[in-house]
Amino acid sequence: MNRFERGIELIEERCGNGKDNLISLSTIALDTNAKGLPRPYVRDVDAYYEDGVFYISTSAKSSKMKQIAKNSEVAFTVCSEWFSGNGIGENLGWVLDPKNAELRAKLRKTFAAWYDDANDEQSEDSIILAVRITQATVIKDHGIERYQMDFVNRTEISIR
Repeated sequence: MNRFERGIELIEERCGNGKDNLISLSTIALDTNAKGLPRPYVRDVDAYYEDGVFYISTSAKSSKMKQIAKNSEVAFTVCSEWFSGNGIGENLGWVLDPKNAELRAKLRKTFAAWYDDANDEQSEDSIILAVRITQATVIKDHGIERYQMDFVNRTEISIR
């Protein structure tokens, strides 16, 4: 097993298998600071992880979706799991779109405790956000093991 595969194994152990993950998701705000520079914007969201992608149930009208529509680059950290990185946000569309049926079923199961209270599936604004990880760092044993991962090329990033 190479180091990229070992990093994936750690991520699966911590975030996979239908776990409801609390992640901090950062986007770039549409408004700028006093100097005219873009500002980061972060919020905590529940996310389902599978094969290098976090899936989030949200509203198409939310600030995160408006920001992602302008700049799809995002950053994330999985709360208390020593796993953070960057990715590309993508609106997968309405949760009741037939193409989302399998994923919707997984989200409903993972988020069962609160899903119906937080989502109005009859509204076409009720969508699925995919965060496709591009690069990430996963740490084990307070930094004794550190994996810098390139998800696009499925390799470890060399640290110099």
